[in-house]
Amino acid sequence: MPVKIVDATISSFDEVFEKFRSEAAKNKVNLILFLADNDPSTSLSWCPDCVRAEPVIYKKLEASTDEVALLRAYVGDRPTWRNAQNPLRTDSRFKLKGVPTLVRWENDAISGRLEDHEAHVEHKIDTLVTGK
Repeated sequence: MPVKIVDATISSFDEVFEKFRSEAAKNKVNLILFLADNDPSTSLSWCPDCVRAEPVIYKKLEASTDEVALLRAYVGDRPTWRNAQNPLRTDSRFKLKGVPTLVRWENDAISGRLEDHEAHVEHKIDTLVTGK
């Protein structure tokens, strides 16, 4: 099944997230992937865990038989993310501690999550996607 992907930055997150929430009932699976921004000098994420996890996550989502909506939320460059006042760090809905973080959004709440150290583990991604 094709994955419906929408991207958000720190500045656009609230608006994009509200649209994502309003359309969540149309999808079988709704996921939010919090990622580090790409470094303009390399076009790769500054976060090695993100570089490792992203291809695995996309592979698993593309193999899913369910309609999947994915909101990719970019948390900023390294100094922006490291700032304790980063809006995505301080958002009480998500309680972000690291990136990448992959969350399953169900019934207007987080129903499962994979933190940075496990976001690349295939069987954990499968479990999160299937909700089992």
